[in-house]
Amino acid sequence: MKVAIFGQYYQNDTRPIIRDIFIFFNRNNVELVIEATFLKILYEEKIIEKEYNTFSSHTDLDASFDILISIGGDGTILRATTFVRDSGIPILGINAGRLGFLAKVQKENIASFLQIVLEKKYTISERTLLTLDCSRNDTVIDINFAMNEISINRKDTTSMITIETFLNGEYLNSYWSDGLIISTPTGSTGYSMSCGGPILMPDVKALTITPIAPHNLTARPLVIPDNTEIKLKVSGREEQYLVSLDSRITYINNNSELTIKKTPFQINMVEIPEETFLKTLRNKLLWGEDKRN
Repeated sequence: MKVAIFGQYYQNDTRPIIRDIFIFFNRNNVELVIEATFLKILYEEKIIEKEYNTFSSHTDLDASFDILISIGGDGTILRATTFVRDSGIPILGINAGRLGFLAKVQKENIASFLQIVLEKKYTISERTLLTLDCSRNDTVIDINFAMNEISINRKDTTSMITIETFLNGEYLNSYWSDGLIISTPTGSTGYSMSCGGPILMPDVKALTITPIAPHNLTARPLVIPDNTEIKLKVSGREEQYLVSLDSRITYINNNSELTIKKTPFQINMVEIPEETFLKTLRNKLLWGEDKRN
């Protein structure tokens, strides 16, 4: 078995988690290839001493890898997708962060869940991605896809921006707001949810359009089919506005036109039988709990 490992080092919490992972895989003679920057940190912190092969680009990951282990929170997994891209390598998130809807494996259960990985008794959840094309801006990030959301935000002003929105060429609305979020089902429990957007099951073939603090209070979140082509024209008082693709941010010029649609490939997330999406919702959002009782 060949496993890629990518992670972030959190000073106190992550040390025992990382050690448990390496001990388990080394004990079971699994070939480990570590992301170069992460491995350097592990050496500096003296968490590990053994030499390992490394990867530093998506071109270093190929079909010979069985899985990528992401150590951190959901943000770490989103960064891991930039290495995996369209390779089809499944990603398993081990939660060393806080909330974590994607990083489902908790530190208390690492050994038992890694045994499931070793025996390949997991299933795969295919996650939709969004891609962005901008007609008037040459600075759009070269990694132009997002697994959570693509959002448009005001930049250097408190003035609202206007976002003309078209679905498959038909005019929908002009959102006068602080911004707009186009979210996948995976991202529906993130930024979109915090702005009042609906939660979608991961396998729903849909996207959500969620305005950020709209001036017109009748502008509500909208669920659309995931094969919809979305065109946005952004205008306002400033010369530039922010566009974020998950955690990657760039600028667009005033009156730029953006096209957002589903990518032709998906990201494969490892699903552990004991850690279902519904269980994660109950645990993370405290559904069904009443502190009065």
